[in-house]
Amino acid sequence: MQKEIEIAISPERIEDSSYILHLGSKGLQIKLDRIKGFKIRKRSIDARSKHVVFRARVIFYIDEEPLTEIFNTNFQYVHNSRPVIIIGAGPAGLFAAIQCIEKGLKPIIIERGKRVQDRRRDLAKLNREGIVDEDSNYCFGEGGAGTYSDGKLFTRSNKRGDVDKVLKLFVAHGANEDILVNARPHIGTNKLPHIIEAIRENIIKYGGEVLFDERVVDITTDKNQVSGVLLASGEQVKSNHVIVATGHSARDIFTLFHKNKWLIEAKAFALGVRIEHPQSIIDQAQYHCEICSEHLPPAYYSLVEQVNGRGVFSFCMCPGGVIAPCATAKNEIVVNGWSPSKRNNPHANSGTVIQINLEDVPGSDSNPFAMLNFQQEIEKRAFEAGGGHLVAPAQRMIDFVEGRISKDLPENSYKPGTISADLTQILPKFVYEALRGALPVFGKKMKGYYTNDAILVAVESRTSSPIRIPRDKDTLQHPEIKGLYPCGEGAGYAGGIISAAIDGMNCADAIN
Repeated sequence: MQKEIEIAISPERIEDSSYILHLGSKGLQIKLDRIKGFKIRKRSIDARSKHVVFRARVIFYIDEEPLTEIFNTNFQYVHNSRPVIIIGAGPAGLFAAIQCIEKGLKPIIIERGKRVQDRRRDLAKLNREGIVDEDSNYCFGEGGAGTYSDGKLFTRSNKRGDVDKVLKLFVAHGANEDILVNARPHIGTNKLPHIIEAIRENIIKYGGEVLFDERVVDITTDKNQVSGVLLASGEQVKSNHVIVATGHSARDIFTLFHKNKWLIEAKAFALGVRIEHPQSIIDQAQYHCEICSEHLPPAYYSLVEQVNGRGVFSFCMCPGGVIAPCATAKNEIVVNGWSPSKRNNPHANSGTVIQINLEDVPGSDSNPFAMLNFQQEIEKRAFEAGGGHLVAPAQRMIDFVEGRISKDLPENSYKPGTISADLTQILPKFVYEALRGALPVFGKKMKGYYTNDAILVAVESRTSSPIRIPRDKDTLQHPEIKGLYPCGEGAGYAGGIISAAIDGMNCADAIN
């Protein structure tokens, strides 16, 4: 017999199996020796009161031994099967490939960047010297933007598809089973590369192909039916089905569509800064403690406020994290955040952004590149204010709100370096005015948040794609080109690892 109950566990006892069994015996009002084991189904932190606890939904096995859950994949050998070209090896592309294999289709992944381990040298050079490799950076390469920029698996995309299947596939390829349990699952940048490698090896093992350092320069058609792709090397790859899963920063793909006179459209996105605090400030605010328990994980936050009719909100919050340079071309500054699996760095950072609507940018109703051009202009301003080598313009929080250039900047995690600057010279007026209105209010919502110990680093601009590639809601194909499947963040249909993976699987399922 199995029974599930909710129990509260103190942080110090969260790994104490005997104690959890004792709580189960007490909660179920049965003798301890009748409980043969337990399984935590879901776990979250409850910090609403002074005494922080873990809330856990636990299945207790009464008078029977626990069952070991085995996740069975339906992989088939597909080497000689009908091919499907997948452009991009991010989460959308990789999970589209897995789903193709389950359907008996042969995936051929084409990735402009390098293998996940080879990207490390380019990222080290990016951080150390401020030199951007336009095909190998935090956005491009095996695993996509999520691999080296965090690995958070929290999503609200349950209605889009099978979240549990995505999580279980990650576990099957080496992720810790905790991601199946925690309310805010997180793999960590240090662990994701090995998992991505395992996924690639499985794709190849079952007959798929993965091509690296290959940029797609054209998608070929025959009477409005996809026929394959042309690579920069001159090689042609043939297929009647192409999934475009290139991510939010593959601007050349948008240009390719426009050159071919295929429909694309401007899309709203969010823009702002990345804000970093000492992690201790966030812990004290969220856990209501002066010296917080070492058994509690670094705290996160989620903040939102309306200012002048605009929503200002935190985005991609990274406890114990690092601010990373995520430019994909020369002469631009883009920042993002990531965390290792232990989230043990001394800082906490989060994007804090404002929605940029089509009516904010002249010409967006007629020019599909208007929002992208607007995005690029802000990124170039940030680069110029930094003075080169990816040094980022920054300001202390209260100085920014009160209109002072900071005399100095706090220690921070951004490796290429920061320089004191007036961020109002970089951000649009309606963006910095909304930020100035929201930050003091955030300080009232969360004690200690509004402080000059916090730094604002510009510019957070790649929250989502500024262009959407439209598709039919039923077939998921481009409305003008049969067999062409716009997919994931780059096409405007996802926002994060899980939703991108789900969209990849959905596109593969749409292939008949």
